[in-house]
Amino acid sequence: MRPRIAVLAAFLLLSPAACHQDAEERPIRLGILHSLTGPHAFSEKRLVDAEILAIEEINAAGGVLGRRIEPVIADGQSDSAIFAREAESLIKNGVRAIAGCAASSDRRTVLPVIERYGSLLLYPSAYEGLEESPHLVSTGGTANQQTIPAVRWFLENRGRDFFLVGSDDVWAHAENAIIKDQLARLGGRVVGEEYLPLDVHDTSPAVKKIAAVKPDVIINSLSHGIVGFFQKLRAAGVDPRRVPTFSLAVGEDLLRSLRPDEVAGSYAAWPYFESQDSPANKSFTQRFKARYGAHRHTDDHIHNAYIAVRLWAQAVEDAETDAPEATLRTISHQTLDAPGGRVWVDEENRHLWRRVRIGRIRPDRQFDIVWTSEVDIRPQPYPVFRTRREWVDVLQTLYRTWHNNWFRPPGTSQPP
Repeated sequence: MRPRIAVLAAFLLLSPAACHQDAEERPIRLGILHSLTGPHAFSEKRLVDAEILAIEEINAAGGVLGRRIEPVIADGQSDSAIFAREAESLIKNGVRAIAGCAASSDRRTVLPVIERYGSLLLYPSAYEGLEESPHLVSTGGTANQQTIPAVRWFLENRGRDFFLVGSDDVWAHAENAIIKDQLARLGGRVVGEEYLPLDVHDTSPAVKKIAAVKPDVIINSLSHGIVGFFQKLRAAGVDPRRVPTFSLAVGEDLLRSLRPDEVAGSYAAWPYFESQDSPANKSFTQRFKARYGAHRHTDDHIHNAYIAVRLWAQAVEDAETDAPEATLRTISHQTLDAPGGRVWVDEENRHLWRRVRIGRIRPDRQFDIVWTSEVDIRPQPYPVFRTRREWVDVLQTLYRTWHNNWFRPPGTSQPP
């Protein structure tokens, strides 16, 4: 018995140190939650690519707190309910944060799960705003960093009659509510407004209305059917030199799916463009192509997914622990020299201060930057056109009208 007691005593004495050493050597698990299947996969797989690149580079440089980051990838399957279920599963399996979602309907479904477990969601997409949480860090632009500056520019440079076409979900409806408020203040007009199902296969009816109305500017907030929409516009004789399209979800990576004659002359507004001429951006685009192929392109979403992981890693280092409750505190103080320029997290709303740019699509499917904000623009999740309470009411009206969904199910009515 005595040898056994001696061995047990030695184990009890050594086990705290052994456990501490084991904890120091264990990888830090980061959840990656995007659609790898279904209609959203086309636009979300690129986000996984960017997040994996950031993780690989951080690990190659020694990791975080001397530990390797281990990506744990889950498929949201283009379904908000599955996104929420997978987020909960990732957290229960020990991830310390989740980089994920793209569609606003998915983010709004996942965030309550993140909050319930005290975790952190790193969200990479430009979006409508109208939301903030201590558990959400958004590296994409809000409406005052994308839509609002662009609408003002088009009013000053192209005309006052706007046609709005978007997907039938919370993102497009909220963006268009913001646009309509802005146009009403600045003397613009909405001459048409169309919403298409998320599984749209034919954009012809909307294009026919656009061709008949002949607006000065088309604002495109489609999340699906974008390729077909541009093709139908050109087939209908809508010339971007006379009637430009400003798209809220079109970047360089998606443009490779379109012919140059289908998109040249159209516009987008992003904080980041692949064509930005800086050593940091050239290095980033070269590294991305080296990892994923010379045919690939970076865009704002890819850039934002990459820097989200970088900002989180810095926050973990500053906290000196990967505990989510500590990272939640330190991430609101982060600054990063990103490929597209310096960014920093706003301490109050945890979105990024960004410089904003408007680009016109060239025949080579890159962008000529035609306007850049003079200063970095502070993120403003709730635009000044209404109170925060009024914006919340807009969202809740959509949610109730759509039978507690963040998109319009077939057979339900449009919101009032």
